[in-house]
Amino acid sequence: MATRTAAQRRAEAAAAYDAYIAECPTRRLLDRISDKWVSLVVNALAGGPLRYGELARVVASISQKMLTQTLRNLERDGLVSRTVTPSVPVRVDYELTPLGEGLLPVMRAVKGWAEANMDEVLAARASYDARDQVAASMR
Repeated sequence: MATRTAAQRRAEAAAAYDAYIAECPTRRLLDRISDKWVSLVVNALAGGPLRYGELARVVASISQKMLTQTLRNLERDGLVSRTVTPSVPVRVDYELTPLGEGLLPVMRAVKGWAEANMDEVLAARASYDARDQVAASMR
């Protein structure tokens, strides 16, 4: 067996994660971080730690079940930390970990792009729907 350099071993390990391969675990991670609730929660935590109730207010219309599930998944993936402070009532704070902070620029960019381009997207949808309706009436 030929001896490999450290750089070759790193390149092989990096190649092992290829999101275009169906079985690659990065697909599950991409699925996780592309979730709308994940994007909103990560952006909400950009300003620092928040309590559960504060997060629920910032991320309007998220159900309690979905917020809990999203926070657990983010904690499991190492993107969010959960700190319990013993008090009456118990205080639980959520904040981005360094790994989660690394994701923040991407999430901010996606959120900003969506907000800046919504009018164009709505116009494209209306145009598409109108063409689709005409085509359907001709069938």
